Amino acid sequence: MAYSIYGSLNRAQLTFEYLHTNSTTHEFLFGALAELVDNSRDANATRIDIYTEKRPELRGGFMLCFLDDGTGMDPGEATHVIQFGKSSKRFPESTHIGQYGNGLKSGSMRMGKDFILFTKKEGKLTCLFLSRTFHEEEALDEVIVPLPSWNAQTKQPLTQNAEKFAIETELIYKYSPFKTEEQLLSQFKKIEGNSGTLVVIYNLKLMDNGETELDVQTDHQDIIMAGVPAEGVKPERRSFRAYAAVLYIDPRMRIFIQGHKVRTKRLSCCLYNPRVYKYTSTRFKTRAEQEVKKADHLAKIAEEKAREAESKARALEAELGNDLSREARATLRKAQDTAGAVRAEANTKRAIHASKQRALKEPKELNFIFGVNIERRDQDGMFVYNCSRLIKMYEKTGPQLEGGMACGGVVGVVDVPYLVLEPTHNKQDFADAKEYRQLLRAMGEHLAQYWKDIAIAQKGIVKFWDEFGYLSANWNAPPATDMRYRRRRAMEIPVTIQCDKCLKWRTLPFQMDAVDKRYPDSWVCLMNPDGTQDRCDAAEQKQNLPVGILRKDSKTAEEKQKELSEKIRQQQEKLDSLQKTSTVKSAADVRQLPLEVSLKPAEERNAQATRSSQRSAASRPRSPPLPAVVQKAATAAKPSSSPPPRPTRAPPPPARSKPPPTPPPPAKSSPRAATRAPPKPVTPTPSPSSRAASRRTARVAASSSAKSPSRTPVRTAQKRAAAQKGRGRQEDDEEEDSEEEEEEEEEEEEEDEDEDEEEEDDEEEEEEEPVPKKTKMAAQVQRGTKAVENTKAQNKQGSSEMEVNSSSLADEGVKRSVKDAQKDKGMLVEAKVNGEWFTGRVVGVETGKESVRWKVKFDYVPRNTPKDRWVFKGGDDVRLMRPASPESRSPDTNQAPVRSVTPPTAAEPDTTQSGPSKETTDGLVSMTRTLLRYFFPPDFRIPKESLNNMTAEDLVAFPTTEYFQQYEVGLQKLCNSYQSRAESRAKANEEKSSSAEVRLAETEEKLRKLRTNIVALLQKVQEDIEISSDDELDAYIEDLVTKGE
Repeated sequence: MAYSIYGSLNRAQLTFEYLHTNSTTHEFLFGALAELVDNSRDANATRIDIYTEKRPELRGGFMLCFLDDGTGMDPGEATHVIQFGKSSKRFPESTHIGQYGNGLKSGSMRMGKDFILFTKKEGKLTCLFLSRTFHEEEALDEVIVPLPSWNAQTKQPLTQNAEKFAIETELIYKYSPFKTEEQLLSQFKKIEGNSGTLVVIYNLKLMDNGETELDVQTDHQDIIMAGVPAEGVKPERRSFRAYAAVLYIDPRMRIFIQGHKVRTKRLSCCLYNPRVYKYTSTRFKTRAEQEVKKADHLAKIAEEKAREAESKARALEAELGNDLSREARATLRKAQDTAGAVRAEANTKRAIHASKQRALKEPKELNFIFGVNIERRDQDGMFVYNCSRLIKMYEKTGPQLEGGMACGGVVGVVDVPYLVLEPTHNKQDFADAKEYRQLLRAMGEHLAQYWKDIAIAQKGIVKFWDEFGYLSANWNAPPATDMRYRRRRAMEIPVTIQCDKCLKWRTLPFQMDAVDKRYPDSWVCLMNPDGTQDRCDAAEQKQNLPVGILRKDSKTAEEKQKELSEKIRQQQEKLDSLQKTSTVKSAADVRQLPLEVSLKPAEERNAQATRSSQRSAASRPRSPPLPAVVQKAATAAKPSSSPPPRPTRAPPPPARSKPPPTPPPPAKSSPRAATRAPPKPVTPTPSPSSRAASRRTARVAASSSAKSPSRTPVRTAQKRAAAQKGRGRQEDDEEEDSEEEEEEEEEEEEEDEDEDEEEEDDEEEEEEEPVPKKTKMAAQVQRGTKAVENTKAQNKQGSSEMEVNSSSLADEGVKRSVKDAQKDKGMLVEAKVNGEWFTGRVVGVETGKESVRWKVKFDYVPRNTPKDRWVFKGGDDVRLMRPASPESRSPDTNQAPVRSVTPPTAAEPDTTQSGPSKETTDGLVSMTRTLLRYFFPPDFRIPKESLNNMTAEDLVAFPTTEYFQQYEVGLQKLCNSYQSRAESRAKANEEKSSSAEVRLAETEEKLRKLRTNIVALLQKVQEDIEISSDDELDAYIEDLVTKGE
């Protein structure tokens, strides 16, 4: 009736172009191949063969074939293949992978232009032919699919329309590789059993270079993704054999590729220290809500049909009235039975809807399995399955997203039911992205809990991986192939293999001689060395995994109070540091500063600094650069206006590590010194605040001078005499250095405003500029420092300059200690938080009067724990990790690259002090050579023999940091090898001890049985004998032997 009503209306049609459009859903080519493997699994196949046949006349040069021994299809079921979206697997309790009725068409058309299907079931042979070449050649727009069938015994056509059968077979002979009926029917012979399916794909798609997308020449036992490099790519994305091995979470089908069996895996059995976590959530509702809506719709339709049937039955009953004829009663009974059946169906649909409505509110439970991949630690991440089929692999979540060593090497596995999450049509993602992200977030939380439970970080991450042969600092490097490491890995992960006959999984006991053993493809239970599992009728052992529990971090009141106190202390320290600096808010604040500030534009200062540095480098190539602290303090005395005319004899400017000298006292001044004094109009008049600051700096400099043993009057006089000899050369560089000092002044003022920026700048100066030695300028600084009090009243300008320079000299020691502390940045450490150790890196350093504090940024900590923490250097809550080897670090370890240490620039010798004698220097050089040769690491980049020819300057520039790093790495490897050897020996001794105990128990059991038999024998011979203990029996036997003798 409906057809007659809508017969004149337009219908949607499936065009030929849709075949190509439908295939583009498969971006991952192996996903298209897996669609055909899924169909074989859904057909309950126990074996599938994936192989190629050479056909040079076809595009690509070969055909790709899929042959299975599943249930097959009859002609009626084969028609469902050509109905897009038609699927008999779609019901709520289905465990089938296919749900959309689209996989065969989309997958085959993604690989090639044409495919032909041969299937056998219940004595019927059916062939299905879907060809884009046929449609292109015939210029057809609609999709036409020939579908002939034969009798399996007689090979006669199963059709009522001979003309249709002839057209179908003629098209197949013309456009398929099988040109005759004999060739066509011979393909059914490849299906050896009573049922099965063969799919042949040909005219394969080509890349731009003319080669096929699938490479079958590189490895004759595999199918490789063409154009994908072997390095830097996960094996499952390049090798179909590797992808098929993990395609199913619980494989029950043998897969053969190019005639060789795939060693399928149960991922949970391939991991070290696996553990399962139960996860329950009510957030996965999208798929359940869809099922509820669908059940509600079906229930309403069934209810309408039931009402209509009951209404018809009542109307018929009223129409018949008192008619009691047999035909009337039969018609009425039929109508009533139909109404009753339809009503029962409506009630069933209503009950299904109610049950799904209740299930919508019930929480969904999933099992998260985590373990460590000790075979290849770089292959880590989450494997997400849907109805036992792999959907997503190597998904990073939780701590793994941070790129550190935390949770590195851990693999997670979860199987999500169809009612929890629905996959996309290409089975490479999930339809509801929001709920999938929620799943990954939950897995990340449980992953962090698993990492905490196995306590690898507390024992030492580097030590753990060294134990299994990962000796390289490169995370992606494979493990060592030494026998002891291979045996160590094999001891932790037993071999799990599938019987080729019963398809049950068996776990083999560990055997020392079975490490890296190659098992045959036809392995059966009879080959199992375990006597309890060497029969196919033996039950399959279930994997007994320990159950973990997700524990939420709950802080006690004491911990909360401690954390609050720590935050208060940090804020108080920041406040104290800010109070030490003065904020400039106006021009009046600038005028009140103790030293005038340069107001030149930044561009002019940068250009001037560049020119002065270039001139200084050209004039004094061997002099070390000025320290930033000295430059900043010295240039602060320069006024912001145009510079005054250069005096005739001005005091020489300071070098990097030497504050500028001050004029001598009046009592010891000479006419020559008087001529060097600057003119009076040029001297700026210091303000009261500047005088106070000068007095403070002079006191600091005087105290630092008094503490230094080198600043004695005798040595000061020697330095003064030596300084006057080199004053002429220093005067030539005065102007350039004064310009450079002016530029550095502004940098100091900016750095004083922010303490953190000052620390970063100090670190940059440390990398660029080595600490220079004392030179001639230091003598003049010390002399000027000694004469501070005498010159204060006579020459204010000289006093001001001297105070600045002496203050800079006092600050230099503090600055140097700050620089030394800054070297700790980037160190790998472990810090204790809430009683647990976490790995991290030093990102900040604070230097106090009596201690140094580190700011440690953690690789990973639980959600409610701070990401960083301040600790005291050398405290009980921080410890150093073993430094990485000089090899390149992996980019995904989230660690700063190792800085290259450049040899320090040779500084000018200090002629103001009496240096050590030549004999002392030669002795130190000889001792240094001996020490370096004694600890010399193997394979160091500098030959050991070159140490004999190194001079004192060469030894100063020797890369000791790299030297001792490599020495420590080698020493650690040696210790690890000793430890591994000891552990293996202990393991072997334990095995020997256990076997000896077993043999002892067996011997004691035999002895007990023997005693029992002897007692029984004696009682038969002599009935009145009574023996109640073993000692009595031994004594009785000994007595019998003695009497016999």
